[in-house]
Parts: sequence; structure tokens; C-alpha cells
Amino acid sequence: MVNFNNNKERCEKLANYLIENKTTVRNTAKFFGISKSTVHKDITEKLSKINYGLFLEVEKILQINKSERHIRGGAATKKKYLKK
Repeated sequence: MVNFNNNKERCEKLANYLIENKTTVRNTAKFFGISKSTVHKDITEKLSKINYGLFLEVEKILQINKSERHIRGGAATKKKYLKK
């Protein structure tokens, strides 16, 4: 788990990681050792008040993730049944 000095720093680090790695909320949470709920709340609610420009960049990544999630889910199901 990564230690943060304050909420502002945490929000910005989470957002920068998500943008730089074009990753999901779940993978970001796993990397930082915090809950998905915390990541989601920080980058969707708190970040818009802290750094609106960064928030807009994060929103783009989240929209891409949302549009692709059915594909990732299908791939996970396929992998599950190929193991059996």
C-alpha cells in the first residue's frame, strides 16, 4: 500500500497512473493497494474539484473502459471455460 500525504495528492497520483497506463479502476486500486470504491470516488468526485483538466482526461479513459468492458468480460468467460 502506498502512503499519501493528503487527499489531493492521492487523487492526482491515481489519475496520473490511470492516464499514463490506460488502465482500469480495478487495476489502479490493486496497484496502489486501496479499494476500487476509493479510487472511483477520488477520480470521479474529488478530482473534479481539485484539478478539472486532469479530471477531463480521466473521464476519457473511463469512457473507453466502459465501452470495452463487455469485451473484457467475454474474454474472461472464454478463458474460464477453456480451462475446464
